[in-house]
Amino acid sequence: MAKRQLNRRQNWRIEKIQGERAARAAKRESSAVQALEGGDLGPEQTGLVIAHFGVQVEVEAREGELAGQVFRCHLRANLPALVTGDQVVWRAGNQGIGVIVAQLPRHTELCRPDSRGQLKPVAANVDMIVIVFAPLPEPHANLIDRYLVAAEHAGIRPLLLLNKFDLIDEHNAPALNALLSVYRHLGYPVLEVSAHHGDGMEKLQEQLDGRISVFVGQSGVGKSSLVNSLLPEVETRVGPLSELSGQGTHTTTTARLFHFPGGGELIDSPGIREFGLGHVSRADVEAGFIEFNDLIGTCRFRDCKHDREPGCALLKALEDGRVQQQRMNSYRSIIASLPESSY
Repeated sequence: MAKRQLNRRQNWRIEKIQGERAARAAKRESSAVQALEGGDLGPEQTGLVIAHFGVQVEVEAREGELAGQVFRCHLRANLPALVTGDQVVWRAGNQGIGVIVAQLPRHTELCRPDSRGQLKPVAANVDMIVIVFAPLPEPHANLIDRYLVAAEHAGIRPLLLLNKFDLIDEHNAPALNALLSVYRHLGYPVLEVSAHHGDGMEKLQEQLDGRISVFVGQSGVGKSSLVNSLLPEVETRVGPLSELSGQGTHTTTTARLFHFPGGGELIDSPGIREFGLGHVSRADVEAGFIEFNDLIGTCRFRDCKHDREPGCALLKALEDGRVQQQRMNSYRSIIASLPESSY
């Protein structure tokens, strides 16, 4: 059954109701913060946001006697939106409750537009983005390429991770091999693992140790299973694929940060089916396709759209096999999805 499309008035009403609810929640939160600040609060100290729950976050203390302990914290009204991985200054209150008073500068942030097109940070201060996909649900090069553009734009190292490689058979092997060969040829690091059987997990752990990494990808690709395999004591919920759609079901509802015993952190983010790039420019997208680096700016026409123009360097590279059709298809799809202001 096709999804029912909402008209403009229905969308406006939904946004109005959500805005009113958010305003009421913010008012309650402000009252809670005032009540806490009116009582006895501990000294200012640094902390790490390890999870986000609406208007509250979980903060892990990083210094002093409280180091390692986790507190549910309220946010002062003048703070920007915080995400998992943020470093903050906070003050401890009674009964495991605290108040965040400042956000420390981020050295990296992974962002995406929300359903209303407004830019929303997904994770902060990460060193590596692990793009997880699997034989089922069927992987899409366009989604992988969108993550690669976002990683390049944010200055974050990417790692492509094929999970559930034990599900590769004679039917899906040719398409998967063709998909992976494109990225290997470009020099992207690619790992094949099975969280269920444990194959390849030692190599994955070596990549994660000493880094702050974030798992991203479609629902159902096994991100929570990977976390359970890497950190058995965590026991995150794992959901089956939908029998009707073959798509993943959402089990992770909020990004959460975990620590590795040998050093390094992992952020497990909720699965998605689309990753918008409305916050980047055409030049940013072109920079995200690393095989274009020596080609951009060498076309006959300065305003070349790389479509049918004579003297187009990208089309010549496509014809010569230096650019793969799969990647060109992704590039054109992403460019077509950008707002006109991005050109």
